[in-house]
Amino acid sequence: MPKDLPLNSLGFAKPPADTRVVVAMSGGVDSSVVAAKLAEEGYDVVGVTLQLYDHGAALAKKGACCAGQDIHDARRVAEEMGFPHYVLDYENTFREAVIDEFADAYLGGATPVPCIRCNERVKFKDLLETAKDLDADCMATGHYIQRKDGAAGPELHCAADANRDQSYFLFSTTPEQLDYLRFPLGHLPSKDATRELAAKYGLAVADKPDSQDICFVPNGNYASVIEKLRPGAADPGDIVDMEGNVLGQHRGVIHYTIGQRRGLGIGGLEDPLYVVKLDPDTRHVVVGPKEALSTRTIPVREINWLGDEPFTSRKEWHLKVKVRSTRPPREAIIRPISETEAEVELVVPEEGVSPGQACVFYAPEHSRIFGGGWIYKK
Repeated sequence: MPKDLPLNSLGFAKPPADTRVVVAMSGGVDSSVVAAKLAEEGYDVVGVTLQLYDHGAALAKKGACCAGQDIHDARRVAEEMGFPHYVLDYENTFREAVIDEFADAYLGGATPVPCIRCNERVKFKDLLETAKDLDADCMATGHYIQRKDGAAGPELHCAADANRDQSYFLFSTTPEQLDYLRFPLGHLPSKDATRELAAKYGLAVADKPDSQDICFVPNGNYASVIEKLRPGAADPGDIVDMEGNVLGQHRGVIHYTIGQRRGLGIGGLEDPLYVVKLDPDTRHVVVGPKEALSTRTIPVREINWLGDEPFTSRKEWHLKVKVRSTRPPREAIIRPISETEAEVELVVPEEGVSPGQACVFYAPEHSRIFGGGWIYKK
């Protein structure tokens, strides 16, 4: 093979036909377009869909990732585009690595983000290893995020379309995983552009709705899932103020989240109250004024660092951070405690910072992601 061959679109110095790529196919329009696009470009495409949970109850639910209909849709795309497709049963792995922790975190008063754990522990771990076992040169997904070559190796960058950017959910991607992964949709200007490509390739999923819920919570009712997984989890208790005075009763800590105002059932007060703390040990839902939600200092652990220099090489990193997926990055000072722990000081306090959420690090002036970690309760 001549050494002066130009790089193909996936970054390899060989023809597409000699480049095997495993595409993680959820059955949705995004990953279907990735597979179809690479197949049309002549790559040796292998589609893989993970069956992640018992999808019997979700068969009739449109938009639930990796449910029965989605497996069918992924298989159909593979047939139409002429590449092999495999379905792997990952139900036990998914339950142990994602669902059980989700349930336990909720019971502990946290607000978990299972989609991040799924990427970290299943898709970019087990599935990535499967791709290597299939002798693939790389694995491609339909995530809206960009991988760019930097001076010190591949870098993770936000998607071109800020409205579709999924960087918050992919902060735990390690440098080694990033070296192997490809994200062919990250540069697209909008979701409409993705659907136009789906129509161009004649895919039946071109108009398929986007998934809105966590895949194993097909009706959006988290509490009902927790009750099934952990019987007795919805035991009632007291709603108390910050001094411990009982203001009312609740029907289970798992029905509440930090920052919640509506549905507390304690009307008639002059000033509105918000959930400021959940104490599963005493079964207390603690409420207080809005200013009690304000947080400036955030403890973060399990940090995945994507900077060029070691995380602990500086006493402070002046970056931006995002503490919820729906919020814009805010200026912060990150002070490393160890390679995997830090204290994050927000320049402007945030409301509703909750244990169990991710704190993702962003460059102050451009689109690069420097990793992140998990917010916890000291």
